[in-house]
Parts: sequence; structure tokens; C-alpha cells
Amino acid sequence: MMRPYRSVLYIPGSKERALEKARELPVDAIIFDLEDAVAPEEKVAARETLARFLAEVDYAPRARILRINGFDTDWGRADAAAFAGHPGVEAILVPKVNGPADLDAVAAVAGDKPLWAMMETAAGMLNAAAIAAHPRLQGMVMGTNDLAKELGSRFRADRAPLMAGLGLCLLAAKAFGRVIVDGVYNAFRDEAGLRAEAEQGRDMGFDGKTLIHPAQVEIANAAFAPSSEEIDLAERQIAAFNAAQAQGQGVAVLDGRIVENLHVASAQAVLAKARAIAMLAD
Repeated sequence: MMRPYRSVLYIPGSKERALEKARELPVDAIIFDLEDAVAPEEKVAARETLARFLAEVDYAPRARILRINGFDTDWGRADAAAFAGHPGVEAILVPKVNGPADLDAVAAVAGDKPLWAMMETAAGMLNAAAIAAHPRLQGMVMGTNDLAKELGSRFRADRAPLMAGLGLCLLAAKAFGRVIVDGVYNAFRDEAGLRAEAEQGRDMGFDGKTLIHPAQVEIANAAFAPSSEEIDLAERQIAAFNAAQAQGQGVAVLDGRIVENLHVASAQAVLAKARAIAMLAD
């Protein structure tokens, strides 16, 4: 069954209080962060703190992803090596992936852990398909803040300056069957803005959204979950198509619209996602 990634919350590896609180949050996944959220002088201590928490605290059923420092820093290789065999980490998130070679370097140190790629550079956008095709890759995370910085683009609520990059990564992820989650929304107290951006990402095809504050979780979970109306429509589409097939017809008509194989596949995906979310809540 598919695993939902509606809400993917960054938690600093150096903040014990945040690590403690995270096990109670209704998020689908946690990115335990050793990179941007940790000051240079705290990097080594944060690695040790996080290793201890992940050994002692059960964060299941949440997906547990570790963002390491880049291999161009003093800490990246040690981060990957320290968690290569750690049972509390399910996957390793590699920052600023420019191409497959960046994943190769981490794969050589990270044992058999699946890899995720931070997509946040212009080179990464242009190489998105090659990155998505990497055999160790499980998912992609949009780093929209870093991408906007590199592009020199201005903030717009519609994210028009970022659409080329978002689209390239989304196409690559879908082509190779990878999970892909949207970038963060910085104004964590702006619920209307977050909701609009989450719905935009959902409509584009993203699997969920990365978050910087627990206050954002509820909105992301709602935006990326099938609504009751969508579930009802999916059930009726499948029923109508099955009835049409029983009568020897290749397509059905429901609510004045054609229903064919592709619509049934989409409807089945909606119901599968709803079931997976329901299982998390049990």
C-alpha cells in the first residue's frame, strides 16, 4: 500500500525539546535535520544527540528521513557514516544535489539506506531526470528557498518564477516513480497563504509539502488528503465503469462525463491514498 507523505516536517537534530515533541505530532514524515537548522559549532553534538534519540524514541509510523550535511563540508561524510547502519533512520536526504554523482558519493558511505535528493540548485533542475533515475533514489524534496536565492527571483504568491524548476522535478519524479514533496512555506502564521500554496502543489501533482513548524501540519494534511467528495466520486466512477463493462461496454457515463480506464486508475489511486491515511490514524 502506498505511504502518504502529506506533511513532512523538518526537525533540528540539535533541539531535544523539538525531538521529544515530534513523536506526538500527526505528521506523515519527519526530516531530522543536521544541515541548515544546525549551527556549525553544534554539528558534531547534534549528530550525537540525534543518534541517541533515534535509538531510544519510536517515531513510527512516521517516515524517518535524515538530512545530512553536504560532502563538501567537514561533517557530511561523518553524518552519512554514523547513520548508515542506524535502525532509526529509514532514508538519507542529500542536500544540493546537482547530478547523479552527488548521490553516488553518498551511496558509497551510507550502507544500504535509500536516498532522497534535495532539489534546490539550477544544475539540479536541469539534471532532474538523471537524478530521479538513480537506482538508490526514493524521493525528491524541493528546496524552493535555495532555488529562489540562486535564481535571484522575487517572491510571488503564485510562484511563477519557480514553476520551470518545480515542473522539471515533478516530471522527473513521476517518470521514475519517485515520491516528491513541495518546498516550505516560510510565513508559518499565514494560514491562508499556506493553504493556497499547499493546494497549488497538490493540484500540480506533488505528494505533500515540507513544513517548518508544527502549526502547519493540519493544513498540509487536509490539503493533500482526498476529500470526502473525491472519495465519493472515485467510488462511483469505479462502480459505473464496472457496470458498463458487465454490459459489454468499454466506457461509462457518470454525471454527464465519460469514465474510461484512465479515470478508473486515478479513482483507485484516490481510494488507496485514503486507505493509507486511515491506517496511519488507527
